[in-house]
Amino acid sequence: MQYLVFRLYGAMASWGEAAVGGDRPSATHPGRSAILGLLAAALGIKRTEQAKLNELYQSMQFAVKEYSAGVLVRDYHTVQVPSTDKKRVHRHRKSELAAPGYKLNTVLSSRDYRDDGVWLVAIWLTDSATVTLPELADALLKPRFTLYLGRKSCPLAAPLNPRVLDADCLQQALDSDVLPLLGSTEQDSIWLRYPRQSVYYWQGASELMQVSGATVQSRQLWDEPGDRIKWQFSSRIEHQLTVSRER
Repeated sequence: MQYLVFRLYGAMASWGEAAVGGDRPSATHPGRSAILGLLAAALGIKRTEQAKLNELYQSMQFAVKEYSAGVLVRDYHTVQVPSTDKKRVHRHRKSELAAPGYKLNTVLSSRDYRDDGVWLVAIWLTDSATVTLPELADALLKPRFTLYLGRKSCPLAAPLNPRVLDADCLQQALDSDVLPLLGSTEQDSIWLRYPRQSVYYWQGASELMQVSGATVQSRQLWDEPGDRIKWQFSSRIEHQLTVSRER
C-alpha cells in the first residue's frame, strides 16, 4: 500500500482541542482538522471553497507517530469578546460581531503551545479520493498558502520532507527512516528530549496497528471538519498505541 509521509517540527505548535471559556488547550499531537487544514493550504484551497474541502476530507485518512510531544508552554493574555445576549442565538463569531449594539468586554485568556515537538504524519487515500499522493507531496514542497502548525504564530522550523513510499502496513510506514533535524537521529533524541516511548495515533480500524504486549486505546474526538466558515466540527474515533523504544 502507498503512503505519503512527512515530518512536522516547529519551535512552537498548537493543536487545538475543545475550548471552554477563555482557555485554549493544545493536544499533544496534530488532529484530523489540523492535518486537513495543512494539506488544504498547500493545495491552495480557500476556506470558502466548501465543495473542494469536502472532496479533500473524503479523500484521505491519516495517522501520526509522536517522537516528542514537546514541552507545554502556556501564554496568558487578554482578549476582547462580545457581551452575552440570552435573547439571541449565534451559530458563529461572525454573526455575534454583526449583531446590532454589541459591546466588547476584556477577559483573561490562555493559549497552550507545544515547544520543540516532533511528529511524523502518514496519509493514505480512500476509494473516493479525488487527489493523488504525488500531488499532495508536490503541494507540500511548493505550498500555495503559508503553512503553520495549528496557529499562524507557529511557523514550520524545518522542511516537511514529504515522500511517497510503499509499505506492507501502517506501522512500517510510520517507522520509516526520517531525515534528522540535527546531525543524526541520536542527536535529535538527545537535544529534542525524545522519551523512551513512541506514541501512535490513527483513524479507521483499530486493527490497523497491533503490537504484541501493547494495548490499543480508543477515544472520541471532535475534530472532523464540517463547515469551515462557521467553524463547525463533528466527532470521530481515534486509536492510540504506546510502544517502548530503545535510545
